[in-house]
Amino acid sequence: MNYETKQEILAALALPWEEFSSTVLPAAKQLHREQNGDHLTATAMLGYSNVCKNQCLYCGMRAANSDVPRYRIEPEEVLASLRAARETGFTRIFLISGEDPKYDFEKLLRMVEGAKKLGMTHVSLACGEFERSQYEELRDAGADEYVLKFEMSHKETFDRLNPSTNFEKRSAAIGWIKESGMELASGNIVDYPGQTLDELADDILLMRKLGISWAPIVPYLPAKNTPLAAEGGPGRQEMILREIALTRLMIPAVNITGGQPGKNLADGFSSVDGTQAALAAGANLLFADLLPAARAQAFRVVDNRTLLGLDHIQQMAEMSGMTLCL
Repeated sequence: MNYETKQEILAALALPWEEFSSTVLPAAKQLHREQNGDHLTATAMLGYSNVCKNQCLYCGMRAANSDVPRYRIEPEEVLASLRAARETGFTRIFLISGEDPKYDFEKLLRMVEGAKKLGMTHVSLACGEFERSQYEELRDAGADEYVLKFEMSHKETFDRLNPSTNFEKRSAAIGWIKESGMELASGNIVDYPGQTLDELADDILLMRKLGISWAPIVPYLPAKNTPLAAEGGPGRQEMILREIALTRLMIPAVNITGGQPGKNLADGFSSVDGTQAALAAGANLLFADLLPAARAQAFRVVDNRTLLGLDHIQQMAEMSGMTLCL
């Protein structure tokens, strides 16, 4: 089952759900079994700062949201958490933050170097837009992958929803990441208010064009006190499953976020039904949050950003019949 052109993607996105779920979804899952061993990859995640200078219209951690209790975690505490995660068995770590201009870049380099010394074999970062030379420094420190989502592939929409930057700056930073030699993880927001199937198809094509290592795609979830929340939402589970399946079929080896919301949005990204549906559509990557509960609630990119631990991931592997890889 091949999808190469925009017209083919649009036709698949427009299929009746019953037809899509009985044909495209199982084809995507079968491809993951055949080419990737049906592996379910577990990654530890730590949000080391929830301070952000940006005013993105959809993000709960936008600078204008004064009700978010802000924090920064020093490298020593971060590395202590990573040490505990490594002792649990994790070999992959995802360090993430808001775009925090006052978090010393040298501290970030120290965390990356420390993670490698602890035996983390794969270090992913998501800290926002940097200068070209800084991506090279992160690579030299040991970073394997950098996550910078393009969010939406149409310039006019991106510039409206991300007023603190613009599409040209984001695209340039994405190019610098690839030039640095780090793997690039990038993707979009699915089914936000006003998004069209045409835009969604362009998003999927852009992921393939960029040669991404990981598609960190999630449906739009309204966050309190954000301008976009007043326009509608949340994104439909059906649409994220369509994109997961098409992304798997078009980029067979890519990692795809599997922790997805389900029927009860209060379950967040640890929804059993949402996650199982995503895994059955070809997703393969789940996260365990290393933050203590209070800080986890404050790392509020979206409302109900619930991530559980390794026990939950093991349960998801058993329920799906996938092979768990730490």
